Amino acid sequence: MSLHGSGTRPQDTTSTPATPEANGIEQLPADLQDERLIATSGISGAVSAFTARLRSGDLGSVPVVIGLVIIWAVFQIANGSFLSSRNLVNLTLQTTSVGVIALGIVLVLLLGEIDLSVGSVSGLSGAVLGVTFVNKGWPLVLSLVVGVALGLVIGLFYGALYTRFGVPSFVITLAGLLGFLGLQLLVLGKEGSLNLPYDSALVGFATRSFLSPAIAYALIAVVVAAYVLTRLRTRGARAAAGLSTAPTSMIVIKAAAMAVVLLVAVLILNGDRGVSSMFLLFLALVVATDLAVRRTRWGRSVVAVGGNVEAARRAGINVRMIYLSVFAACSTFAAIGGLLAAARLVAVNQSSGGGDTNLNAIAAAVIGGTSLFGGRGSAYSALLGALVIMSISNGLALLSLDSSVRYMVTAGVLLIAVTIDSLSRRSRQAHGRA
Repeated sequence: MSLHGSGTRPQDTTSTPATPEANGIEQLPADLQDERLIATSGISGAVSAFTARLRSGDLGSVPVVIGLVIIWAVFQIANGSFLSSRNLVNLTLQTTSVGVIALGIVLVLLLGEIDLSVGSVSGLSGAVLGVTFVNKGWPLVLSLVVGVALGLVIGLFYGALYTRFGVPSFVITLAGLLGFLGLQLLVLGKEGSLNLPYDSALVGFATRSFLSPAIAYALIAVVVAAYVLTRLRTRGARAAAGLSTAPTSMIVIKAAAMAVVLLVAVLILNGDRGVSSMFLLFLALVVATDLAVRRTRWGRSVVAVGGNVEAARRAGINVRMIYLSVFAACSTFAAIGGLLAAARLVAVNQSSGGGDTNLNAIAAAVIGGTSLFGGRGSAYSALLGALVIMSISNGLALLSLDSSVRYMVTAGVLLIAVTIDSLSRRSRQAHGRA
């Protein structure tokens, strides 16, 4: 007998696929549903992910941090006063000007370019400050504005030559190194040296301005609280978007570690004069630059152009404006570094910005972890690299060793850093992370 004849409907054999919720299985975040992106969660998962990154060649700041610890340990063993409060305060003062200049080098290296004239630009900026403020009697603020604006104009000039005529940045900035050194000598004139007024606000800021212990500890609390709030906000935004989130316990651990490191550093520095206002300015510039690179459209465009210019252009990025802005930022940081160096030394002369200024700034950026191949780096590279460079200089000076030894040691550290960068890049390519 036919089923239709019996008046009964045939049974529907199709079924709706069971959802994870229907089976009692928790839905995975959107970015972990692809089996190629599955990662473990929790603290153990974070540790596993970190270990995997190291094995694939994504070393980050690990080598330079280890190197800095080794350098400090060696110098402390050789001279017990290296890690004293007084010497570490001096180290922060010595690091500031080089670190600010290195910030600009980091940005240029992110594009895969170079600026060899940062030393000359910093010296010229200091010379302009000295001549206008001391000889011409200009207001200090106006002299500072002119010095910084000079760096900005020079950077825009570099960027225009590069984007308009395609002249390699190596050649442009090498010419700038010679040209602006000559201009510096011309500005200083026959005297060749100028002393800045010791009682001026700029010199006081660079040499005598230190935070009180109460303000320093309050700043630590603000920094740690800002970090926690930022991470929680990011975590909430990712959760709302259905993406994986960092465990709260990991955020707490990182915040606690940050608080301990900052507290120990401030306690040691407060054993002498305290935290320098000039060094605090450098740290603020590092944080601002890091946020600009990681959290803004401009920063992401810089990294994209450094990774692949043609791909960035096809993605709609204004490549020309990126080059202009980065060269301008680099020279501006060089000018600021020159002004701070002049203020700390309370003088400008024909050797300002010369000698090993270029070497220290470029080496600091590379040693700190910025890749010479472009597209990889961090503003914190300038901080870490400058600490390494100036720790070597400071430690060898305490041991009364000749400057020739410092040059050779710095060269060795730089070569090791570049070698690590090349090997890690090869490893990332082999693991598909380049």
